[in-house]
Amino acid sequence: MNMQATELNKQDSQKWASRPDDETLNHFAQDLNELRERTMEKVGSDDAKYIRNVIRVQRLSEIAGRILIVLGFLHPAYWILGVLALATAKILDNMEIGHNVMHGQYDWMNDPNINSRNFEWDNAGDSGSWKRYHNYDHHTYTNIIGKDRDFGYGLLRLSDDTRWKPKNVWQFFVYIALCLNFQWGVAYHELAGERVFFKKSRKASKLPVTREQLKFAFFNKAARQLFKDYIFWPLVCFPVFLQVFLGNLVANLLRDIWTNTIIFCGHFTDGIHTFKESQCKNETQGQWFYRQILGSSNLEGSRLFHIMTGHLSCQVEHHLFPDVPAKHYPQMAEEVRAICAKYKVPYNSAGFFKQYFSVVKRIVKYSFPTKKSSRLASA
Repeated sequence: MNMQATELNKQDSQKWASRPDDETLNHFAQDLNELRERTMEKVGSDDAKYIRNVIRVQRLSEIAGRILIVLGFLHPAYWILGVLALATAKILDNMEIGHNVMHGQYDWMNDPNINSRNFEWDNAGDSGSWKRYHNYDHHTYTNIIGKDRDFGYGLLRLSDDTRWKPKNVWQFFVYIALCLNFQWGVAYHELAGERVFFKKSRKASKLPVTREQLKFAFFNKAARQLFKDYIFWPLVCFPVFLQVFLGNLVANLLRDIWTNTIIFCGHFTDGIHTFKESQCKNETQGQWFYRQILGSSNLEGSRLFHIMTGHLSCQVEHHLFPDVPAKHYPQMAEEVRAICAKYKVPYNSAGFFKQYFSVVKRIVKYSFPTKKSSRLASA
């Protein structure tokens, strides 16, 4: 049994050893840093104008959506259009605005509201908890098993690095439930709910705030969100309480399905690599860049598609340059792809349907014992 475990470790080491040598990766990092510098030199008034215009569109879409939902009593088409407009507003708020603002992409504007310190988005997750775990843990330890809590979100087995358990047989249905309730799943996950509510703490983990503060932030934000969507707005429009309640419910559902789908396509497609903590100790910047690229995948599409994904369709570029204003990612992607080709680094990019199909295939594949997981279990 020990021989089997040794053979598995040897195979993993050989796979990791196939990366370019350190000198090559240093040149690779230099090219990527030069690309970042060239891009940041362009950042300025056009970017400020862009994000303010997106916020303006988001607010107008929300207003139009709420009005049309109320007018649904005149004709069902108004209600449908209203739900779509409200869902669009929520998607823009969460993805192109909230996610990117909270990464500090617009802090240079010194705007009192459009900055990573003060922005609060329109979903159940507390922005402070999200920034603590997502911005640091996920972006620092991307796809390092045991360090990156976003790999599978603690619910899904998505590689041979995790032992198979009988409960994994049902993980496709768990994924569907997560997809339909993504804002709540993220809120709980980024809170590190298993540590806060069930005291499953890591020995080396040191939370910067107390568990009581985390609980308060979680319940306070959840209560505000539930009150706003399912009590305040329906009561304001009391004669049509039910259609407003249902309109908000469906708009949230559409937002959750969309955000879940885009995020999974950026992280869990076919060809995504995972890493051991021992492989990533004392990483150089070039090695870190290399890991970010191997742990990410892109979606190809139109400008509007990129905006509606929060430019997370360019997940590779986002993982490389999380603080660069995201509107620059599509143009950067062309140069990153060329740099990867120059240094023979794999670059994972394809159309939406191909990438999403590979995500579903991955979820189903690892629902069942695989050859390697069987050997792990017996080792």
